[in-house]
Amino acid sequence: MDGERMSKVDTAWLRMDSPSNLMMIVGVWILRPGISLDALSERVRERLLLYRRFTQIAREDAAGAHWADDPDFRMERHLVTHRLTRQRGQTEQAALQARVGELAMQSLDHEHPLWRFELIEQYDGGSALIARIHHCIADGIALISVMMSLVDGGNAPPQRKSRKAAKAGLDGAEDWLADTLIRPFGDITAKALEAAGGGAAKSLSMLAAPQQSLSHTLGQAADMARMGGQLASDLAALALMPDDSPTRLKGQPGSTKRVAWCQPIPLDEVKAIGKALNCSVNDVLLGCVAGALGAYLQRLGDETRGQEIRAMVPINLRPMEDAWKLGNRFGLVPLVLPIGVDNPIERVFTVRSRMNSLKGSLQPLLTFGLLSVAGLLIKPAQDAMLSLFGRKTTAVMTNVPGPATKLKVCGATLEQTMFWVPQTGTVGLGVSILSYGGGVQFGVIADTALCPDPQQIIDEFEPEFARLLTVTLMLPWGEAKG
Repeated sequence: MDGERMSKVDTAWLRMDSPSNLMMIVGVWILRPGISLDALSERVRERLLLYRRFTQIAREDAAGAHWADDPDFRMERHLVTHRLTRQRGQTEQAALQARVGELAMQSLDHEHPLWRFELIEQYDGGSALIARIHHCIADGIALISVMMSLVDGGNAPPQRKSRKAAKAGLDGAEDWLADTLIRPFGDITAKALEAAGGGAAKSLSMLAAPQQSLSHTLGQAADMARMGGQLASDLAALALMPDDSPTRLKGQPGSTKRVAWCQPIPLDEVKAIGKALNCSVNDVLLGCVAGALGAYLQRLGDETRGQEIRAMVPINLRPMEDAWKLGNRFGLVPLVLPIGVDNPIERVFTVRSRMNSLKGSLQPLLTFGLLSVAGLLIKPAQDAMLSLFGRKTTAVMTNVPGPATKLKVCGATLEQTMFWVPQTGTVGLGVSILSYGGGVQFGVIADTALCPDPQQIIDEFEPEFARLLTVTLMLPWGEAKG
């Protein structure tokens, strides 16, 4: 077999497409002034195509899947233009959002590399770029690194070292176990847990370098025992996780999606609230998400008191300097959003408490391991295994910090950027939070069978944030610690 073996996690994502949810990361760039197709094509050839995945086909085979060079690669298949058509009374932004929703349910061509850019050369005094990239190529963190290579002054990827020839039989299985499970669990994740204050980091580092463990057996045995207790606790928490609250946002999705986003909220104001409440920026933003979802359901006449919904939040498990290597290196943690808490400050404190309880958790490792195992299974077994997340989750939510200053692409200013990761199984709601250029952008992608008009959720974000800001300013100075 020619080509490079695909990791088991990436294989799982390759096979996860369904009629309701395609495994594509969808992004939008708003650029002013406009850029031309020729200029963008030149930039893509210079930068993006240096990542081999963007000229390779994902091929399934008896052992899983592999990457093979596309012998008939043509840029015009992957970089096209489109002219927006507006309905009577429809704004230009609404027309763009409709186009993004339409493309979110158009499958990529599996006979060629799994990505496609659509440039709208004339949009709101500039241009708009809609990017679709299959999740098997890379996760969101890696793809942000890739897309940043397209900006003016962006860097090409470092040169890869040549890979060793794959071994066969039992030796090959041992190599896969070490490369796909042990090292990511040991080396990469140890760094993540150290950052989060996890006590098992040294033990996980021992897994990455077992030859160094003999001289530290007693201390490491205690660490391993603690890690074993944490592992058992987190595994039980995942396995026994109850089904999610039965709101109108949960159910059987259809085959149509819509997207919406709001104007950026000033990041300085978010930071000011966080400082006043002794909370992180993340706590503040997630509190606003919970408030917006609760307000949306209340507006439709639903009772939300005592209701909570669960969102799966991706957690990066790779050093940021390795993002250019592509592939999927992330786990998931379930975050319960208190949509039934009306007081905005109480809601933020509730989110803060729950986020703190997740620090040091091994759940990201466990979900990464589940995805690895899923890639070993036949597709029906994989689908059955991953349906666990669909039953127990209402939304997938990402929160990614972007550059603090606005960037340029082909001489034009990148004014706004937004992206959504795919929802899996029967999950029909995706929420994205992205900070960029001094603002925070909220975006929603929703299945129309469950949420016909996601703009109604977006319309609740700014009022909820304004309410939180007002209440915070009214608190006595120094008494908003929670």
